[in-house]
Amino acid sequence: MQVRDITPNFHVTGQLRPADISKAAEAGYCAVICMRPDGEGWGQPKFSEIEAAGKASNIAVHYIPVGGPAVPMEQARKLRALLNETEGPVLAFCASGQRCAGLYQMAQQFGG
Repeated sequence: MQVRDITPNFHVTGQLRPADISKAAEAGYCAVICMRPDGEGWGQPKFSEIEAAGKASNIAVHYIPVGGPAVPMEQARKLRALLNETEGPVLAFCASGQRCAGLYQMAQQFGG
């Protein structure tokens, strides 16, 4: 995992695999957010696999897909709400981390 800090509590990375979820929990993240829609890329694990790994690792896992039919402003509102109710560091992922960083910036306009 190549993690990039956006803020002290919001970090982004590229595609995670189910085995990476336990590593995120061990690293101290309190939640993982998947922003990559299922079926977007070849070999990409389904969100249900990521979610199961989260349950097994006792870490919250959320799905806020960005792309396809998702409207970015609606997803930015969902992200803002999730961040408002989450204490501690969050790791968000998509294919490269860029979408996550962009949605985070959009979510800031909704205040805290």
